[in-house]
Amino acid sequence: MSESPEFEIARFLRRLQWAAVGVGTFWLLWLLAPILTPFAVAALLGWLGDPLVDRLQLAGRSRNTAVIMVFTLMALLLALVLVILVPLIESQISTLIESLPRYRLWFTGVAIPWIEARTGMQIAAWLDLGHLIELMRSNWERAGGVATTVLGYVSRSGFALIGMLTSIVLIPVITFFFLRDWDLLVGRVASMVPRDHIGTVTRLARESSDVLGGFLRGQFLVMIILGVMYGVGLWAVGLDLGILIGIVAGLLTFVPYLGPTSGVVLGVLAALMQYGDWKHIAGVLAVFGIGQLIESYWLTPKLVGDRIGLHPVAVIFAVLAGGQLFGFLGMLLALPMAAVVNVLLRYAHERYTQSHLYAGERPSIVLDTYLDKDTLADPLPQDAEQK
Repeated sequence: MSESPEFEIARFLRRLQWAAVGVGTFWLLWLLAPILTPFAVAALLGWLGDPLVDRLQLAGRSRNTAVIMVFTLMALLLALVLVILVPLIESQISTLIESLPRYRLWFTGVAIPWIEARTGMQIAAWLDLGHLIELMRSNWERAGGVATTVLGYVSRSGFALIGMLTSIVLIPVITFFFLRDWDLLVGRVASMVPRDHIGTVTRLARESSDVLGGFLRGQFLVMIILGVMYGVGLWAVGLDLGILIGIVAGLLTFVPYLGPTSGVVLGVLAALMQYGDWKHIAGVLAVFGIGQLIESYWLTPKLVGDRIGLHPVAVIFAVLAGGQLFGFLGMLLALPMAAVVNVLLRYAHERYTQSHLYAGERPSIVLDTYLDKDTLADPLPQDAEQK
């Protein structure tokens, strides 16, 4: 039976209202992205710590006691990481600064002549210090003068520094409240879901939580293990900046292929600048080759598996698109949102394959499983046709 025009108009208006709400929410998030970062980080930490709080509650402890224990554990782990990493990174940065003149001499005296001899390009002229200073001076004059540019940069940097310090202070405070009230927040959100759809929403929320939680916890462990392996391996090869390169490669592992690729490039360049022989380059390649074998055949299948179910190209696109749209907040939430969207797309595909649009109105033809391709081309055997 066909629907009345009034019903069609009402349904169209409802859809238009929901579309307007979605566009308005997207626009509001885009405007508030700079101040939402600490809340997003705290929400992720609270969501990751809530299962442990629930387990402690089941063991007989009160909610506040469990929250304090989990929050203290998270703070101690963070402090331990800072105590170990900050001196190492500081030492590596000091080594990098001290080595910059040597790297510059290698770059201008070895690398550029080698490239120019094989390509015929005059790269040294473009890297001349006087030429670079002249380019900077002309660009500053076009921008309104050196003083205006410097003052604008200092003011922007000052406000950015204040915002960053504020976010760092706010994250532990908001995390504590998220841990304490997580079940209450989930209950309030669930109470707003229409009762006719509560089963479907509960199923999708549970699947999204399992996918996202497994991926984040597993990927975080993979990043730590690979960062330690790469750093120790490059340090054993003899690179002065081996630990710093290993940490960078480990942190970039969450983007497929970016972590090992950046580590190989930086490690090979560091080996060339420091030693200039093939033995240390082979050592760098061996470190990352062994690390990739361990990650591909043991770490990722064991700790992460296929929990997120996204193609590497989709992961890279999600991270870049999130950064382009919402800055650091977008990059932070790119993979969680991609995991949730992937669960929703699987549900949409399931509904589509069960719909009349996919199956059609006509009954489907069921073929016997023993028929081969030649038989399918001629459904009735010759004997049957003769009968």
